[in-house]
Amino acid sequence: MAKSALIAIGGNSLIRAGEKGTIAEQLANTRRTAEAIVQLIDDGYEVVITHGNGPQVGAALIRSERASDQVYGHPLDVCDATTQGEIGYLLQQSLCNELAEKGKRHPVATLVSQVVVSETDPAMQKPTKPVGPFYTRADAEAKRASLGWQVVEDAARGWRRVVPSPEPLEIVEEGTIRSLLGQGVLVIAVGGGGIPVVREGKRLRGVEAVIDKDRASALLAARLKVDLFVISTDAPNVFVDFKKPTQRALTRVSAGELEGYYRLGHFPPGNMGPKVESALRFLKAGGRECVITSYEYLVDAVAGKAGTRIVP
Repeated sequence: MAKSALIAIGGNSLIRAGEKGTIAEQLANTRRTAEAIVQLIDDGYEVVITHGNGPQVGAALIRSERASDQVYGHPLDVCDATTQGEIGYLLQQSLCNELAEKGKRHPVATLVSQVVVSETDPAMQKPTKPVGPFYTRADAEAKRASLGWQVVEDAARGWRRVVPSPEPLEIVEEGTIRSLLGQGVLVIAVGGGGIPVVREGKRLRGVEAVIDKDRASALLAARLKVDLFVISTDAPNVFVDFKKPTQRALTRVSAGELEGYYRLGHFPPGNMGPKVESALRFLKAGGRECVITSYEYLVDAVAGKAGTRIVP
């Protein structure tokens, strides 16, 4: 019986530190990621892929804003959809090419995915997630006045728009994902945390928000009951006392021990915190194992030779 894994690809797998994020750069990076994923398929895993979209959705917002006097603009939910298609295409093509080189006939499909959130989620009234470019204070205030944006000063680098980051509750296309997996398709879904939508009776409506990619991935992994949830990030391991003289890499850790470190504040909310939290959510929902590592060590980490492995 095949083993199953959901691999949540971090933004660093697409745009690495110091890169501009050109399509050529992203394709080179997705090819490396595809090599590792195809190796896992060779090792007997059925794979589902999710991915981040932070830099790409920011770029999409800039394009929409700067071209607004010439073409129609895109609200944030449409930018989420656009980047799902963009990144899905790059990953899908890289995976198809790598599979073909290995002589494998394995279909790959990208599914633009909607994720239900609650309009009464407290996060909807308290936006905290920075998106898009930096502005001067004057420009940011003008955006606030003309467009109704909420803006904050971000780390003394300028002013940015902030949007809600609500909890993912339901993946609208879950049934379709299951159907494709049942037909042996390698599925790329819930990109960037999914397109945030709310239910209004029997209808869906997009909202201006960003869903955390790792939280949405944990929800999908738990719903699909995969054997292994893999979070790819820019660090080879989860560390306690990060960047301190007492820094220590965690290799194998129980959920209880990891939660203890989390409560002590070892994992910052803007970095490793959401990943640790998502790993714990998956395990509490009945998941068996979670691995956190960088994509360079993906294959070794799944084999138990690298990364941080978290067990119930």
